[in-house]
Amino acid sequence: VQLQASGGGLVQAGGSLRLSCAASGSIFSMFDMEWYRAAPGKRRELVATFTRTGSINYANFVKGRLTISRDNAKNTVYLQMNSLKPDDTAGYYCHAKTFRNEYWGQGTLVTVSS
Repeated sequence: VQLQASGGGLVQAGGSLRLSCAASGSIFSMFDMEWYRAAPGKRRELVATFTRTGSINYANFVKGRLTISRDNAKNTVYLQMNSLKPDDTAGYYCHAKTFRNEYWGQGTLVTVSS
């Protein structure tokens, strides 16, 4: 499975971005899809999960600002990011997993200026 993330960039505080992660090479609908982020000098942390059965979960710090979605017909998972803060500055990575395997995308950088 190959994961290609895109949509990152530089945005002012309060702005929005939409990240996309396109998957190829396997049956996308069989995967739980997740977004992680890694801020400079910090450990990678889970942002949001959209399971293959339709369950959605968010990290506590999301607080209604971020929305994960997926389109199985397009083999793509999205992360809509609103009301961005400088603390959201990080590399954002998509992650695909089943109970047997897991795969990481290369990441897309989000920079939020104050």
